[in-house]
Amino acid sequence: MTKKISVALIGAGSMGGALLKGWIAGGVIDAATSAVFDPAPRDEIATLIGQARLCLNPARREGAFDVLVVAVKPQSAADALAPFPPLAARASVLSVMAGRSIAALGRSLPGARAIIRAMPNLPAAVGAGATALFAPADVSPTDRRVAETLMRAIGEIAWVEDEAGIDAATAVSGSGPAYFFLLAEALAEAGRAAGLTAETSALLARATLVGAGAFVAHDKRALDALRRAVASPGGTTEAALGVLDGETQEVRKLIKRAVEAAARRAHELTE
Repeated sequence: MTKKISVALIGAGSMGGALLKGWIAGGVIDAATSAVFDPAPRDEIATLIGQARLCLNPARREGAFDVLVVAVKPQSAADALAPFPPLAARASVLSVMAGRSIAALGRSLPGARAIIRAMPNLPAAVGAGATALFAPADVSPTDRRVAETLMRAIGEIAWVEDEAGIDAATAVSGSGPAYFFLLAEALAEAGRAAGLTAETSALLARATLVGAGAFVAHDKRALDALRRAVASPGGTTEAALGVLDGETQEVRKLIKRAVEAAARRAHELTE
């Protein structure tokens, strides 16, 4: 039987709460030896903590945790992490904070044994996240496996080769849901312009977004093969793709520029 993980979760807000839900649902953490540190968890999370019999804000910040998970807002990290260097000296640290490099985390948690960065995204809240992970070369395979197990509880994971890869992943998967939401929004607007009611057009656009995601999760063919499967020669989809992805490939160029802009901004914001 696989040993469950003892976790100290710092911050149970939107992302911390999503992580906690995934860990409890997946049975990957040891509730008896885990703890949550949050001065005012929202009612839903407080109830979840109570039902799982997790320790909330123990007065003595000691123990043999496997991993310290940092899920606080970056701007409050310095104050929030101040009590935790002793724990970080014994446990690995897994940070899901945006904009805080491993070097910055090391300054907030001096003497930390091992620090790993993770960049999950919004769909993690419904167990369908995509998370990029980075660990320096000296982080042990055991600590890497612990991080993998925790983040797999909320979706897919991928390791990047260097810390700059976290910025690139932020631009692709971190910001990426908004790109698909924008496409669905534009599709709904176009449907109204084509004569559908606002309600019908929004329903079809949302259902198409959900269905396309479910289909790509089910069918493991390459993405270009899936695109071609929808586009029959001479058909309606081919006509539409001729506008979106014709000889000038304007949409591909625009997406490339958007990802470059997001990655550049992620780098600028990282301390």
